[in-house]
Amino acid sequence: MEERAVFWRGKKVFMTGHTGFKGAWLSIWLNELQAKVAGYSLAPPTKPSLYELADMQNRVESTIADIRDLEQLQGAMHRFQPEIVIHMAAQPLVRDSYKLPVETYETNVMGTVNVLEAVRSCPTVKAVLIITTDKCYANQEWPWGYRENEPMGGYDPYSSSKACAELVVGGYRQSFFHPDDYASHGVAVASARAGNVIGGGDWATDRLIPDCINAVVDGKEIILRNPFAVRPWQHVLEPLNGYLLLAQKLVEDGSQFADAYNFGPADEDCASVEEVVKLLCNTWGENAAYRVESDAGPHEANFLKLDCSKAKKELCWEPRWRLEKAIQLVVQWSKAYQAKEDLIATCRNQIREFCE
Repeated sequence: MEERAVFWRGKKVFMTGHTGFKGAWLSIWLNELQAKVAGYSLAPPTKPSLYELADMQNRVESTIADIRDLEQLQGAMHRFQPEIVIHMAAQPLVRDSYKLPVETYETNVMGTVNVLEAVRSCPTVKAVLIITTDKCYANQEWPWGYRENEPMGGYDPYSSSKACAELVVGGYRQSFFHPDDYASHGVAVASARAGNVIGGGDWATDRLIPDCINAVVDGKEIILRNPFAVRPWQHVLEPLNGYLLLAQKLVEDGSQFADAYNFGPADEDCASVEEVVKLLCNTWGENAAYRVESDAGPHEANFLKLDCSKAKKELCWEPRWRLEKAIQLVVQWSKAYQAKEDLIATCRNQIREFCE
């Protein structure tokens, strides 16, 4: 990891979505690497939030604004003059996308367009990484993982909006940042698709682990609405490690890595909701328990996992922590929060452990 530390020290990184769960963890990691970070995002989406608990508002140059506002986004990017752009801002919840379809498409599709438009007029940018999701694929409920060349799709507004975002990335790359013309434009554009991330500091609604932690802390039974759904569960540091590696490759090797990459867990860690919750209850102890209740809510995929052969071969990326370890760290973080311990220190310690 010493090579990584040398690369990121002093690098100017413009990140959208820095106030969210993944964005806050990435901000903490980049802060540890001594990168210079400017964030552009709406205010933290939850109270409490990892962004505020870790005091990131005083550790990054922050613009609180809407990704749908192209003029303001361009102004923030131009003022900062970044070398690397990481786009994470999104409406990230499947169930909310049924309630707010227009906002979901505006944010996830036009937000991506706006980022790439801002990059076109910012001469300092060398690398752009657009973060989408494993749900961008046309899900056939296959027992094998999806590869990067599989068709885009999506049943619900969230999933299809992320598929649209991937098409936007491909269209802009071919039209304005073509790898064959890299010598003339000097910008490498890639996208990253990760699975269901878990970790300390996530308070989002309608997410399995936050719902479980909230129930356990309140002394209530955990309610499972879709116990047999299988997802590629991974600790949040797993895909973030992939993002950092890919962004570095884009700067150092340019167009060679200007493509889409999956960052998912080992096949054995594609587990059902019930398996994950049972593991969490056993790890937490203190009589943590769950029960299954049928839910006539909107459609969600039953089986989904990623094939990460490409990232492993081309980037030498590998998942580091098994699901059991990820759950253990979620519980550790959550209990540290309950005990009012130093949470920035907890995050840094987990990052350092990951990098060992």
